[in-house]
Amino acid sequence: MFATRHYAFSPRERPPNITRTIILWDIDYTLLYTRGAGRIAMSRAFEELYGVPDAFGQVEVSGRSDTAIFLETARINGVKDPHAAMGDFVDAYALQMDVALKETTGSLMPGVEAALAALEERNDVVQGLGTGNFRRTSEAKLRHYGIDHFFPNCVGGFGDDHEQREELIRIGIGRLRGNTHADRIVIVGDTPHDVAAARANNAFCLAVATGKDSVEDLQAARADVALKDLSDTAHVLQILTNF
Repeated sequence: MFATRHYAFSPRERPPNITRTIILWDIDYTLLYTRGAGRIAMSRAFEELYGVPDAFGQVEVSGRSDTAIFLETARINGVKDPHAAMGDFVDAYALQMDVALKETTGSLMPGVEAALAALEERNDVVQGLGTGNFRRTSEAKLRHYGIDHFFPNCVGGFGDDHEQREELIRIGIGRLRGNTHADRIVIVGDTPHDVAAARANNAFCLAVATGKDSVEDLQAARADVALKDLSDTAHVLQILTNF
């Protein structure tokens, strides 16, 4: 049902046999906060295609893939063959996302840019994405908030890849690993869904309470480490590269 897509990935040269850590970042409420641009764009796209306003108002979105969110909403609203309709929705949603991002005033989460920059300097770390966002809207968000250069070619696992987060994370790990050796896989996210996906893939999970879930919630979900935010760069790097 969900075809695995392959995107070109050429990590910078690294010394042979060096230990490598692969980090997959969630986007919303982990890297950045769009102040509702995603929901606005989704709602506008759905109304444009099906004439239903505020169609996503009663659907849980936190930590879920865009595919899961769309399919549930489409079924609720009687869309015929939701899977076949998803391509048209993604096209409309991507166009609306560009507009909504310009209309809203969001921000990067505390410490994110410093952490990304510090990790980029290490030759034993590869950074990618593990997000429920569709790939095209992921690119739009990263570009709008000026951090797209930390993720060349926007490689990882996305909502296009699978409805379930555990599976899209698995796909993202495979893309980032390629044919190279990596003995550390890290998922960074802000919900229990991110924690569950990490555990399902035998990955380490750094959870951040920059979304609706508290540090205590994330600890209860069995995150390996839960922090209030990423503002202490040295501590974050220690956690991500020395567990």
